[in-house]
Amino acid sequence: MCGIAGIIGVFEPRQLDAMLLSQHHRGPDATGNYIDKNFAALGHNRLAIIDLSATSNQPFLDPDGRYVLVFNGEIYNYIELKAELKEHYAFKTESDTEVLLAAFIIYGKQCLQKLNGMFSFAIWDNQDKKLFAARDRFGVKPFFYSKEKDSFYFSSEIKAIHAAGISKIPNEKVWASYFVYGSYGNPDETFWDEIQQLPGGHFLEFQNQELTLKKWYSFESAIDKQPKNLTYEQAKDHYLILLKDSIKLRFRADVTVGFNISGGLDSSILLALVNNINNNVSAYTFYTDNPEYDELPWVEMMIAKTQNPLTKVLLKAETVPDFAQKMERQQDEPYGGIPTLAYAKLFEQARKDNVLVLLDGQGMDEQWAGYDYYTQENDSTIQGVSDSPFKRDMLSNYLQEKAVKPHYAKPFLDAVLNKQYRDLVYTKIPRALRFNDRISMMYSTELREPFLDYRLVEFAFSLPLSFKIKNGVTKFMLREIAAEYLANDLAFAPKRALQTPQREWLAEDLKEWVSQCFMSLENSKYSKWFDLEELQKELEHYFEGNMKSSFHIWQCISLFEMIIGIKYEPLIRYQ
Repeated sequence: MCGIAGIIGVFEPRQLDAMLLSQHHRGPDATGNYIDKNFAALGHNRLAIIDLSATSNQPFLDPDGRYVLVFNGEIYNYIELKAELKEHYAFKTESDTEVLLAAFIIYGKQCLQKLNGMFSFAIWDNQDKKLFAARDRFGVKPFFYSKEKDSFYFSSEIKAIHAAGISKIPNEKVWASYFVYGSYGNPDETFWDEIQQLPGGHFLEFQNQELTLKKWYSFESAIDKQPKNLTYEQAKDHYLILLKDSIKLRFRADVTVGFNISGGLDSSILLALVNNINNNVSAYTFYTDNPEYDELPWVEMMIAKTQNPLTKVLLKAETVPDFAQKMERQQDEPYGGIPTLAYAKLFEQARKDNVLVLLDGQGMDEQWAGYDYYTQENDSTIQGVSDSPFKRDMLSNYLQEKAVKPHYAKPFLDAVLNKQYRDLVYTKIPRALRFNDRISMMYSTELREPFLDYRLVEFAFSLPLSFKIKNGVTKFMLREIAAEYLANDLAFAPKRALQTPQREWLAEDLKEWVSQCFMSLENSKYSKWFDLEELQKELEHYFEGNMKSSFHIWQCISLFEMIIGIKYEPLIRYQ
């Protein structure tokens, strides 16, 4: 888990230095660069997780010096791949980095089909003066890029491209869609002009100032290849085998591994199966000291049975303003509010405890149709995007005219499958993965998502709806699997949204801070985005108790912190 950066074309070395410094938190263990004079500059920030020796530092060169790799992520099946490749390549390290490079040298682009992992990487070909870069199937690890004049920039974080000298200008279309529709942008977009992201399951090539993007992973085709006509019991057995293997693979590390836990079904399953591997793994959970929202009683009930070491991390309301500003600087784009801050506290504590890898339960609801709206007639594009859209009468015509209503592909005949597909490819999962990558990297820790192993997602997605929802009970097969390890009161408990007292805190405990954010917004050049009179009325109504949703309040805070407030400035910036 690291940070990558590079410039192809016209550059100065100090531009790369500024990029690497801006994302140093992603890899504090080693920083390296490679310069192909007049052609390319590649850099790397390393967080050492597998093979901690300096021989695995990056940029990593093959024995002939033709190929140079910078890599962010983990190849979980690197041991199996290495056994397959060892007759064709003489390995010098125990790293997954070298396995990835060897796989590319031997198999070319087809190596991507063999990888089980989370990754974004770039390989520079010194001979052909060509860049090849790719991102994992679901976009767990980020890859941002910008083409400006005679230079092509790429990095793991947006701030690195800004640090290289690319102007920080809001992409008004994406911001407008965020306010009007609650959208966080399409898979190839960011909230900033001139900066794009490589969508998950895609690769790019850059040569002679020509950029080419191609899709290497077809989820729809993968679904067609799944086993057909399995009985319920056969499907359950097969899924459990895959699930156990996925978790086992994600324990491959040369540092300490822990896991995050809430009181829900998905965390409970993770807890049970983690303990099949090692029953002394440390667990982390957050709380806010508000019994109406905290899941601490459920967590403690589970841990009382398993006896895992449990660290409980508290988020207090008074710490939110300063913490939110730090998070905005780290995230580079709007994020999910106070729940994201609470979640971040887990990684902060884990780093203090020298637990550098954490496992998480993200991804089960999307593959098992776990949300209520999957079986509702309403097919609103907003479902799966946000809690509530921004009130239209609070926005100026200027902003509304720039907004583009999200439209999502519907490749399947079944309406529920299309909703699952939307959440997996366009809305919930991309949003959560972006938040979570920045959170973990903020504290130089690695987050692994065992439930997003592509084998699990493809198989569960392909199963009949009757295996997923039965008699109104969502995630039915998953609950039956859980019942083999957990008591029924956990396995069949109703879904509870993981929440914090955000609504109450923003209206009461943090009222002064919220008011200051809105006042600064109204006095800024971005005030033209809003009907200021209606905006003020909405804020007053919110403070008076109209708190059905706090999402629109948080949107305004995001704009203030991200653009108007104190901006992030790296210690070194290329001018």
